[in-house]
Amino acid sequence: MKQFLIFVKKEWLHIWRDRRTLFILIWMPVVQIIIYGFALTNEVKNSNIAIFDQSRDIATTQLTHQIASSRYFNLVKNINSYKDIDATFRTGKIRMVIVFPENFRNDLLHSNAAQVQLIADASDPNTANTLTNYATAIINDYQQSINQNQKLPYTIKAQVRMLYNPELKGAYSFVPGVMALVLMLVCAMMTSIAIVREKEMGTMEVILVSPLKPFRIIIAKTIPYLFVSLLNIITILLLSVYVLDVPIVGSLWLLMVESTLFTITSLSVGILISNSAKTQQTAMFVSLMSLFLPTLLFSGFLFPIENMPLPLQVISNVVPSKWYYIIVKDVMIKGLGFTSIWKETLILIGMTATLLGISIYKFKIRLA
Repeated sequence: MKQFLIFVKKEWLHIWRDRRTLFILIWMPVVQIIIYGFALTNEVKNSNIAIFDQSRDIATTQLTHQIASSRYFNLVKNINSYKDIDATFRTGKIRMVIVFPENFRNDLLHSNAAQVQLIADASDPNTANTLTNYATAIINDYQQSINQNQKLPYTIKAQVRMLYNPELKGAYSFVPGVMALVLMLVCAMMTSIAIVREKEMGTMEVILVSPLKPFRIIIAKTIPYLFVSLLNIITILLLSVYVLDVPIVGSLWLLMVESTLFTITSLSVGILISNSAKTQQTAMFVSLMSLFLPTLLFSGFLFPIENMPLPLQVISNVVPSKWYYIIVKDVMIKGLGFTSIWKETLILIGMTATLLGISIYKFKIRLA
């Protein structure tokens, strides 16, 4: 029994002295429960909407106030014409537009019936369905409140229109998310062992005496993986179009260029991990754990980012998959051009340049 207690004490001291293990055992569960508790939710709230009020009467003003005061919606814009609706959706900042027709209140008073049009962005069908249901529920509540003392009840009919994905196919949201997830994980995991492998195999000395500059060495290691990743992109797109029936509405050339850019970004992440890790096992573990969950949580693929607290929304901005997911949806599903995604493209270029710069710097230190 005494020997057993000695071994227990030895293992406890080993954990206490190993700060990395201590961090994983104590702090990692705390961090995960906090992040998952706020991020993992199927509830849709704080969604940006716009309103096109052609009537501008007391009834539409009251209904607009009820919708805007709901925790599910943020009224960010008032539209003045039908032409502005499509342009508003193209910005990617609006989830739904509510259209009140002319003479809304007069229709209620004289014919006891009026219509409201709900136009939702169905590139994410689950969110679009949820938002239209929330809006319909608020409209029904307003309808009941004005029917309390009426012999002939007023009826407000909600006409729903889904943009970009009228059939509400889940694959329209699934395919862009899977593309972001697969490319990020595969590219990063492939290159995460590229440099640390040289150290484990004892071939780092050959690199030390090589006349090549660190920048060229890193580029040389990523080029083969880049071609493999391009093959993955082509395979995913072919399966999406011919198996999952998800059309490429926008420019195929633009989609390939943006996918190549994201691939280079993912390879840069892997190179940075490879420069920092000491063993191949550590590199694989870090690339899997540090990229898989953030891609799922903070890309907007599974959970709307606007549902999360502000600190988590800020963290999501450093996840490359978030910007690529937006690009794929805009180009592939919505058919938008470069003018709609240039900001996301610049962000990916900036991330790539930063990651490569840090990787080259760390590699120079390792060679020195």
